[in-house]
Amino acid sequence: MKYRIGIDVGGTFTDFLLTSEDGTSEIYKVLSTPDDPSVGLMKGLEEMAKIKRISLREFIQDVETIVHGTTVTTNAVLTRKGAKTGLLTTKGLRDALEMRRGIREEQYNNRYLNVEPLVPRHLRYPVEERLDYKGDVLNEIKESDIFDSAALFKEEGVEAIAICFMNSFARPDHETIAAKIIKEKYPDIYLTVSSEFLPSIRFYDRISTTVLNSYVGPILKNYLTSLLQKLEDAGFKGVLLIMQSNGGVVSPEIAMDYAAATLLSGPAAGPVAGIEYTSVQGYEDCLTIDMGGTSFDAALIKDKTPLITTEGEIDRLRLALPMLGIVTIGAGGGSIGWVDEGGLLRMGPQSAGSKPGPACYDLGGELPTCTDADLILGYLDKDFFAGGKIPLNYERAKKAIKEKVANPLGMDLVEAAAGMYRVINVNMASGVREVSIKRGHDPREFPLVVAGGAGPVHAGMIAFELEIPIMIIPKESSIFCAAGMLMSDLKHNFVRTYSARLDDLDLKKLLSLFTEMEEEAFKLLKSEHIPEDSIEHIYSLDMRYVKQYHEVNVEMAKEELEKGDVGLIASKFHPEHNRLYGYSLEEEGTPLELINLRLLSIGQTKKPQFREEKYAQEDPSKALKKKRQAYLPLKRTFEQVPVYDGHKLRHGNRVEGPAIIEQVNTTTFVTPEYSVLCDKYGSYTMYLKAKEIEVKERLGISS
Repeated sequence: MKYRIGIDVGGTFTDFLLTSEDGTSEIYKVLSTPDDPSVGLMKGLEEMAKIKRISLREFIQDVETIVHGTTVTTNAVLTRKGAKTGLLTTKGLRDALEMRRGIREEQYNNRYLNVEPLVPRHLRYPVEERLDYKGDVLNEIKESDIFDSAALFKEEGVEAIAICFMNSFARPDHETIAAKIIKEKYPDIYLTVSSEFLPSIRFYDRISTTVLNSYVGPILKNYLTSLLQKLEDAGFKGVLLIMQSNGGVVSPEIAMDYAAATLLSGPAAGPVAGIEYTSVQGYEDCLTIDMGGTSFDAALIKDKTPLITTEGEIDRLRLALPMLGIVTIGAGGGSIGWVDEGGLLRMGPQSAGSKPGPACYDLGGELPTCTDADLILGYLDKDFFAGGKIPLNYERAKKAIKEKVANPLGMDLVEAAAGMYRVINVNMASGVREVSIKRGHDPREFPLVVAGGAGPVHAGMIAFELEIPIMIIPKESSIFCAAGMLMSDLKHNFVRTYSARLDDLDLKKLLSLFTEMEEEAFKLLKSEHIPEDSIEHIYSLDMRYVKQYHEVNVEMAKEELEKGDVGLIASKFHPEHNRLYGYSLEEEGTPLELINLRLLSIGQTKKPQFREEKYAQEDPSKALKKKRQAYLPLKRTFEQVPVYDGHKLRHGNRVEGPAIIEQVNTTTFVTPEYSVLCDKYGSYTMYLKAKEIEVKERLGISS
């Protein structure tokens, strides 16, 4: 039997989805090991082998592909534990990392401080050189500055170097000279050269992204080198792929060079999975939410395409690489409940993580968390959490909530737990608004795909808050991102700056730049063993109205570009600008300006197939386990509700709320306003009861 494995390392749990060549799949979870994530990863593989009653070596030899989303680079930035980095930049611009774009993030807060740069000022070395915006040399590069910087970096024990000169996107010669000298002096240093890594306009965006890559590069390189060695020692001979922030995967060797592309890589698999789980029900659009132990991620998919941004940030540091437009907030099962100075109840963003974890884990945690509140409210079974592998201590949860929340607020235990549940749900609903309403979309028009171990417990009230009528809870919801990784293609993004008015377009130059990017893409994908007939290119242009600051990305077909029809290009730009910013200057005849050319190159991979189940009627009684007391938020009271075994529910089974559906890795709380139907792929569709006929028609179930 041959296997493929998706692995998502989270702040609390490391999730695994094991798929077999016969189409079956298995879910595994182990507690994460933050000090060395590869330890938890290998523990998960050992657990799989143990369940199959074979040795790890025997098991891993049958694994064809491992797709891995890593938080190594993200954690390095958030904890400021990246490599000691030196920066070479144009003389007079060494403070660009601090000046940023010259815009205060909190405009009316005079005490607001800029984020501290990853490279301290004494390690930002100014180099005498200068190009103009066209790439013409104004000042030749002073090579002695490069030699002097090399001596300084050696004395300071620098582990990585970033090179970013003004206007190097137009002509890379000066950066090439500097890079050659640095490589001669430091043959083993981790080096990022902006004209190779991100040859695009906007100096702050480019220098920040280049520095980020060097800052996290050695960390990721060491981690992947260690992981590859552990897998090799265990007998792994398959393919390891690393998840990127753009929703695609790459080989470990390329990931090491483009380390910044893995920042926020774990959550990027969620929208990919969302597309697959909704498209089988005929949806083109959806919202995805993923509530794990530490964080909550929300994303929007339109026309089976996740929203992409090139203006992302991580901990207030600009990252100008294409990445999925995901909103992440500190709201998970481990989010800590606390009372602020004004006497208001807050949830998160601090998390109890996997160690010591929620108070009810009985691992030494004493602070009340979302999971503790869920236990008190009856949504979780203290004897069945994680299938019984992690028994929950009700008394410790009760003590933590009473001491830290209930008593300070003058509430009883249930009021405090219900308040914690309500506050975290409102926080997550705000995250969904961020990716939908603020981007011009009505969340009520999208099915909500619910994921994460804690997500289905809270989904009903999040959806009710947003008036979303339909939710889809995938069979693999608890390891949603791990599943998405196995559904991802290899993806590489390329960019070239070409600044010109649209009515003065040099079509020959535009096409030659796209050809240059295509050749680079073929070379990369060939090194990853992707055949030419499995490669697809997506072309797009960054454009704006002349004299405006912000640009809009517009996708174009290759044939449309080859025609050079300026009117056609403009006709695609105006409506997109109107959707994003609420107005268009088409009637005023305002000219358009081209800024960047972008190419997304996709190497298609083999995907796991959904297995269909036979129809088994509406009656879910065969899956009924028992009844237990659960808190109904809108009624503000406890009631006896039926508890169903999710592993025994079959296609067509209908569960009317209020109810609880338990699986080994997650629990679904069906609020009284909703009901659940099981589709033929084993997923749950949870819907407002008034929508039952519509849902049955979509699922092909007769009333």
